Amino acid sequence: MQSLDDRIAQFTKMTQEDPENELGHYRLGQLLAEGGRHDEAIRSFRRTLELSPQFSKVFQLLGESQVALGRRDEAVATWKEGHRVADERGDRIPRDAMAQLLVKNGEAPPAAAAPVIDGPETGFRCSRPMCPMGKHAKPMTAAPLPDEIGRAIAAKVCQDCWTSWFKDYSVKVINELRLDLSDEKASTEYDRHMREYLGIE
Repeated sequence: MQSLDDRIAQFTKMTQEDPENELGHYRLGQLLAEGGRHDEAIRSFRRTLELSPQFSKVFQLLGESQVALGRRDEAVATWKEGHRVADERGDRIPRDAMAQLLVKNGEAPPAAAAPVIDGPETGFRCSRPMCPMGKHAKPMTAAPLPDEIGRAIAAKVCQDCWTSWFKDYSVKVINELRLDLSDEKASTEYDRHMREYLGIE
């Protein structure tokens, strides 16, 4: 298994070679925060938000790194903005997590928007945190892989996000990490990136 430093080096290289790779910056920020390198993590999270301003989970992690450096007021502003973004997108888990962090830091969370009544007019909700389609996301018509993961993707991921992964980002992962998919370890690494990209647990 790779060490934390090795993984940080791997994702640093990925983001240097592809500065527009929002998921690479996001993952690098997570790893830097895990290693206590919060100044660098903040830069990675901010770059992620420049590339994908609707990625609500990033606001939560950015605020946590700001608090770790004693920058409470910045964190509060970050979480309030993130709460608004998450609420607009219907990202309940990060929204509620940021509400709890605000309360923990002595701040009242913003009022949530009125819930949307479930029905055919709401559209399909894609699990990918950076899905650009929002309420207009279209479900897949068939599982893209003939296994359990494929069925989970079909149930949770929109067609546009799968196409983005398959035709664009998966190629970057294979090329930049030099993965030989005939190797079991490389295949496992590929699957991990796919799950992260698509928001599949």
